[in-house]
Amino acid sequence: MKKRLITIAGRPGSGKSTTAKAVAARLGYQHFSSGDLFRALAREHGVDLLTANLSAEENAEIDHAVDGRLQEIGASEDQLVVDSRTAWHWMPDSFKVFLDLDLTVAAERILAGMDDERLTSEHINRDPVEYAKVLQQRLDSETRRYRNLYDIDPYMTTNYDLVIDTKANDIEATIQLVLRQYDEWLQSD
Repeated sequence: MKKRLITIAGRPGSGKSTTAKAVAARLGYQHFSSGDLFRALAREHGVDLLTANLSAEENAEIDHAVDGRLQEIGASEDQLVVDSRTAWHWMPDSFKVFLDLDLTVAAERILAGMDDERLTSEHINRDPVEYAKVLQQRLDSETRRYRNLYDIDPYMTTNYDLVIDTKANDIEATIQLVLRQYDEWLQSD
C-alpha cells in the first residue's frame, strides 16, 4: 500500500501553501510547510528571506535543518501534505505536485497579500516588475543551492507527477486537479 503523502512544490506566489492547506483539510490530512520552518530559522538568524537564501549558498546550516526534518517526516508520517521546494526529493514515494506561475504575476499576488509592516520591515519594493526581479534572484539562488547540495533542480517539472499552471487555474480548480489526480495515483500500481 502506498504511503498517503502529497508533496507540493512550485514557484513563489503560485499558491503552494494555500493549495497544500486546502488539500490537507479536504482529505483530513495534516499539513507541514518547510517554507514556514525556513522563515522561522531565518528570523532566528536575524535576516530576511532573500538574505537567508543567498547566505545559505555559503552556509547550508538552515537547509540541512529543514531537509533533515523533511527526511524524518517522510520516514515516519502518513496522511500528510507538505509544501516544500525539496520534499519531493526526500519523499520519493509521495504524490509530487508542482505549481507553476509567471514571476510578474507571482510578484503581484505576493505584494497584494503583504501588509505595510512586512513590506517596510523587509524592505520590499512595491513595484511588481522590480519585485519579480527579486523573486528571480531567489529562484536562481535556490537552484544553485540545491544543485550544489543535492544535485537536484526543484524547478524541473519532470520531477513531478502533476504540473499545474496557477495563472490558468484558480485556487479551487487547482485543488480539484490535485485531489482528482491524487485519487487516481492512489488507485494505480
